[in-house]
Amino acid sequence: MLIIPHNSLFFINFAAMKNLTTRRTIRKYSSQEVSQQLLDRLLTEASRTQTMGNLQLYSVVVTRSSEMKAKLAPAHFNQPMMTEAPVVLTICADFRRTTRWCEERKAQPGYNNFLSFINASIDALLFTQTLCCLMDEEGLGYCYLGTTVYQPQQIIDTLQLPQLVMPVATITVGWPAEEPPLSDRLPLESFVHQETYRDYSAHDIDTYYKYKEQLEENRHFVEINHKETLAQIFTDIRYTKSDNEAMSAGLIEALKRQGFL
Repeated sequence: MLIIPHNSLFFINFAAMKNLTTRRTIRKYSSQEVSQQLLDRLLTEASRTQTMGNLQLYSVVVTRSSEMKAKLAPAHFNQPMMTEAPVVLTICADFRRTTRWCEERKAQPGYNNFLSFINASIDALLFTQTLCCLMDEEGLGYCYLGTTVYQPQQIIDTLQLPQLVMPVATITVGWPAEEPPLSDRLPLESFVHQETYRDYSAHDIDTYYKYKEQLEENRHFVEINHKETLAQIFTDIRYTKSDNEAMSAGLIEALKRQGFL
């Protein structure tokens, strides 16, 4: 028999574990409002996450207006949820606030460098993941947009981000209007290495990717795109070498303009 202690923290952790195992990306939202009170509470709770030097090297830009969501949408390839979600959150790596604090307190800041961007990015992404777990517990739906670092200058210009502030994550948020199927995941042994990293043999790859490759939707995706393997979908269509190189150049240029390089 499972004995549950009378401890609220236990219940919160148990709920998070349950929600994480059934977590779904939500791209369609109901018209129900996400109250500012709820959002503020979740953002406050998420701020308890780990942070370098207790500096909280992140900022969040909350977008609710239709006008601003429409301005942001092109930077995210006009994905429908950008304009349809009640709330869009842009999470930024932020050394601006800390730098200004130092300047106002007779301290000499030295955070206009790549290491500082990495540290702030880690802080921002830890905060983002904690926030996602909290939203799961509340029953909110969200979609994490990987497009944030593809064309960052558009986001920087739209949100008027000053130097030493760089967008690293975007989340669309609302109450779910869909229940999509769970996406597949690789097995534990494919990504956990004991003591040292063990490189992958051809047999390992066959074993770990067999389930993903045999899913009917993935087989159909390969067929309709006239490819031989699922891997070719990623290399030839979704994340091509030329696109990666072009967007890398744009990212580096944005980092220079924001003062991190």
